Amino acid sequence: MKEYAATWLLSFAIYLVLVVSAGTIMGINTYISLPEIIAGIFVATVVSASTAKFLCESKNFRMANPARWFKLLAYLFPFFVAMAKANFDVAYRVITGKIRPGIVKFNPNLKTPLAKTLLANSITLTPGTLTVHIDEEGNYYVHWIYVKEGKEKPEPKDVCGSFPKWARGIAE
Repeated sequence: MKEYAATWLLSFAIYLVLVVSAGTIMGINTYISLPEIIAGIFVATVVSASTAKFLCESKNFRMANPARWFKLLAYLFPFFVAMAKANFDVAYRVITGKIRPGIVKFNPNLKTPLAKTLLANSITLTPGTLTVHIDEEGNYYVHWIYVKEGKEKPEPKDVCGSFPKWARGIAE
């Protein structure tokens, strides 16, 4: 119950900061009205009900640590760079017809469900790759648009670059 309360307070505080800062930026009054407070209570309740289990994993409030949030923000830059590179690669493969699709299996040795989910979503959001399955041992099955010769059993860095390192740093 404590993790839900902490997540609710954090969500509500972030909501209030966003409402006040948005009003300030737009030049609108910065006082908070009753409907906005009610909306904030509703949003914070939904957010805490759906994310408290992940944010407060193992009852140690691991994801409440601001350093992890800064790591998550820092991760966005290499993620967007990798996404841009992958877009050009997929465009090249579509134009030239040089594809060699296949499903590859690798294990990045991630422990927490949040780290596994972060990596799976990062792989899926990057063009040319799609996470198909993660088994109980933590093996990822990824559909890859171009499986290089001799890479049928790739290392994680071959498929998703530094994403496992970032997922480990953020969520483990």
